[in-house]
Amino acid sequence: MTKTDQELGIDSRITRRSIQHINLLADGTAVVIFELDGDLDAIEDILANSAEVLEYNVTETRESHHVYIHLEANETITELLTIPNEYELVVDTPMVFTHRGGLRVTVIGEEDVFRKAMPAMPSTLHFKLEQLGEYEPSTERLFSLLTERQQEILQEAIQQGYYEVPRKVTHQDVAESLNCSGGTVGEHLRKIEAKLLGEITP
Repeated sequence: MTKTDQELGIDSRITRRSIQHINLLADGTAVVIFELDGDLDAIEDILANSAEVLEYNVTETRESHHVYIHLEANETITELLTIPNEYELVVDTPMVFTHRGGLRVTVIGEEDVFRKAMPAMPSTLHFKLEQLGEYEPSTERLFSLLTERQQEILQEAIQQGYYEVPRKVTHQDVAESLNCSGGTVGEHLRKIEAKLLGEITP
């Protein structure tokens, strides 16, 4: 979308995880918060030498870098960020980068309104509609993918400390509270993990 974003994306020392926030300001500039992994010096070098970056700040966490950037908005960014207001749509965050460098975005609004907005997308962007459906907040949506029995087993396993480090209980310990076998618990947990990891992996 911007030269800065492109440079962050092609640097092998940096992995773009998500856009946590993006907003167009009244003066025509934009602010964006990236979640990035990788070499902090490489990140700061790109930001410090970018002509479009007005200011930036990097906050480190144990798992990633959250980067606040105030930058000059190009035509693509301006067009893109005015669409939600014009068509009464809401862009859900975070927007997650895929392993191919694309950006997966969830947009909330009426289906007919969304279809009317699609032609207004900047011609410089290539996009693909993956699916339409009822909006569900991320954590609730993921949990709703499980069957009632899987939900029950997962909740019991978490409560007993199965996923703590070090692990506090075995499959058999969880099974005793659910009146089933340890093998059944293990099979269910493997299916649960496969389903949830498949949903969150780009």
